[in-house]
Amino acid sequence: MEYRQLGRSGLRISTLTLGTMGFGGTGWAKNVGTIDVDGARTQIDMARAAGVNLIDTADVYSAGLSEEIVGQALGKNRDDVLVATKVRMPMGSGPNDAGLSRHHVISGCEASLRRLNTDRIDLFQVHEWDGQTPLEETLSALDTLVTQGKVRYIGCSNYAAWQLMKALGTSDRFGYERFVGQQVYYSLQSRDIETEIVPACIDQGVGILVWSPIAGGLLSGKYRRGADGNPEGPEGSRHLSAWSEPPVNDEDKLYATIDKLVEIGDGHGVSAARVALAYLLRKPGVTSLIVGARTTEQLADNLAAAELQLSDADMAALDEVSGEPLRYPFWHHRNTASDRLSPADLSQLAPHL
Repeated sequence: MEYRQLGRSGLRISTLTLGTMGFGGTGWAKNVGTIDVDGARTQIDMARAAGVNLIDTADVYSAGLSEEIVGQALGKNRDDVLVATKVRMPMGSGPNDAGLSRHHVISGCEASLRRLNTDRIDLFQVHEWDGQTPLEETLSALDTLVTQGKVRYIGCSNYAAWQLMKALGTSDRFGYERFVGQQVYYSLQSRDIETEIVPACIDQGVGILVWSPIAGGLLSGKYRRGADGNPEGPEGSRHLSAWSEPPVNDEDKLYATIDKLVEIGDGHGVSAARVALAYLLRKPGVTSLIVGARTTEQLADNLAAAELQLSDADMAALDEVSGEPLRYPFWHHRNTASDRLSPADLSQLAPHL
């Protein structure tokens, strides 16, 4: 297992993080998994044995049950790992039970500490943008939590590049703690973040943690185009029913990408899912991939991705099948500014030069 620095912080985290959305598995999270305390303990032990040192959860996962299970499963081993959680989503029906107000950020943190049965949160992330609360208020509350020792590092999730830059600028202006990580969706199914978010994170020293790196299972190799041209997948599979994260906007490209993953996987004697994870681990700016699994077999396969080395030819083939044309102004930068490009610029433009 490799360990990478999280942004500009001194914290080193494993390139794979254990995801816990399936811990508890109530409400909307039931589709992800229904893992109890014993199952969670098994998964945590497997992850730790593989070198994973970060566990990621959120208050909203199964209405707090995921955090409770993480706390119970860790028990006396709490100090041996880093724990990340999140705040922002609705945790009740009251007018202040959601968002990033000072009230909700602080009360949400304290509730998470109780559920996790811990005295601190190693990485406390705002789960989503709140366009109605001033950033000064949110960041001041987060800064207070760090000063109090309840939180050690802060991060954001699902922020657009301009939102991230505004937040970092606000922190710099007032001397508040800065976000050290941004947790975002990124996979071969959708490489949207390469346009603005990845360059912003590289330029500003913000680590990238990736959620759903195999697109919720879409890139596992189990979803293929059938002989009749229609999609086929496991019976009851959520991406062939009502699940819309991630949305599939181009089925032809998706199935071409899956075909290429399976082909490369066959060449290495591994699963398509393992190839999809190994691909992201070589992409610029990526610090860690969050992997969650319904079964221990799936988790073992995901953890093995840390050892898979793809060739440059493998990477180029996957880049080509999943890529999109450069958008303006980036094609113009390629044409007229290629003599003075920064590492942040090259994260997107290098394959096009």
